[in-house]
Amino acid sequence: MGIEDIAIIGAGPAGLAAALQLKRVGTTPLLLERTCVGGLLSNAELVVNYPGFPAGVSGQELVCLFREQAARASVEVAHDEVVALTYKSGLFQVQTRQSLHCSKTVVIASGTKPVTFPDDLVPADALDCIYYEVAPLREVAGKRIVVVGAGDAAFDYALNLAKRNHVTILNRSDKAKCLPLLWERAIANSHITYLRCTRITNIERISDDCLTFECMTPTTNLRIHAHYLIGALGREPQLGFVAGDLREKLGQLQVGGCLHVIGDVKNGAFRQTAVAVGEGILAGMKIYHRLKESN
Repeated sequence: MGIEDIAIIGAGPAGLAAALQLKRVGTTPLLLERTCVGGLLSNAELVVNYPGFPAGVSGQELVCLFREQAARASVEVAHDEVVALTYKSGLFQVQTRQSLHCSKTVVIASGTKPVTFPDDLVPADALDCIYYEVAPLREVAGKRIVVVGAGDAAFDYALNLAKRNHVTILNRSDKAKCLPLLWERAIANSHITYLRCTRITNIERISDDCLTFECMTPTTNLRIHAHYLIGALGREPQLGFVAGDLREKLGQLQVGGCLHVIGDVKNGAFRQTAVAVGEGILAGMKIYHRLKESN
């Protein structure tokens, strides 16, 4: 087993930008991705604040451009899931489902995972109709879909799906937390119904392709029928693969320059594609200069 100079965990905007920057200066990192290149960006109905697209660009289109650029730069992606990351004797051990890699430097760009519905709310026979991203339902048409959430993701998901379906947004609070532009577009869309102060209390599967949601509001109870449920309840860092003893050293290793944590995995409420890309490029530049100084 050889030793890699650099391993990047995650091929979303941050990890891919880091790989592109390193490739640009003649360094080839090991780029590991569990699912698809682009990460959550492929869910975005419209990205309006990414420079170079005056009229905005869909997340799916932007991901396609990222992939095209990676192919042109000969950036290869190893499709494998990292299940454990440890650090011993000055080297990182990156354990995937298929193999073990050792690396001098690691970039964690693993993104986030969804906050899920409580286990006691979701019956086992309904799990195949419940999602936390819009991408798996992109080709669905003529369906009724419930989206639970109050933030940008909930409204963006609704706008995306409402192109060919009817969507009901359930907000458990009395105020939406999304950007004004998303609110205005959603409220003006005849294929979107918005219900505030509405909480799902029970889910039941009534047929092969239909669920019933019992909902509570301050004044009444509702029953809503739909084919799918999407949770946009928030996101949390995807760091479950990081060993406990390594977590205690994250800050120290980042200061030393052999570890970089970039993109959505660290940015909390400030998760933006442009920010992630910038952090990826910066990490690539810092790694290159560190390697140059050590040679």
